[in-house]
Amino acid sequence: MNLNISNTIDKKVIFEQIAAELKKQNFTIVQQDATRPWGGFFVIDENQAAVFAAKFFPHLEMDKIKITNKLSPKILVVAPDKRLSWQYHFRRAEIWKIVAGIVGVKTSSTDEEGEIQQLTPGDFIQMNKGERHRLIGLDSWGVVAEIWQHTDRENPSDEEDIVRLQDDFGR
Repeated sequence: MNLNISNTIDKKVIFEQIAAELKKQNFTIVQQDATRPWGGFFVIDENQAAVFAAKFFPHLEMDKIKITNKLSPKILVVAPDKRLSWQYHFRRAEIWKIVAGIVGVKTSSTDEEGEIQQLTPGDFIQMNKGERHRLIGLDSWGVVAEIWQHTDRENPSDEEDIVRLQDDFGR
């Protein structure tokens, strides 16, 4: 993605840039949320999951990442100096690839936050179901491709499948 991600760029502008890039790459955005206090996200049409995975995760084999029949492709957008909640999930694992910007990520198998890792464009990280994690915006906007690996075929994960252990925004 060719984006201007400086820390001075307006949220509306970064979301417009990402939407234009996704459309240019023929991805269908089925939901867009720029109202999150940490940034927001784009949900890509589930029917394009294989194409999304091939574009952003070419080193992964579809049959190895597709635990159930759904992958829920998304683009996360984290603002400079903002943090998503310290969280985990009961019904999904997550795979992230940094698309633009430098972001911080913390992970841990316990409720204690791990050390911050700096990830740059092209870096990849995978969190198992139940693994605690947090995405952190550093000096500029961060853009992250995400795939949800649903672990329960009968009850796929959704936005309600978030256990927040700490949240800067009181959610």
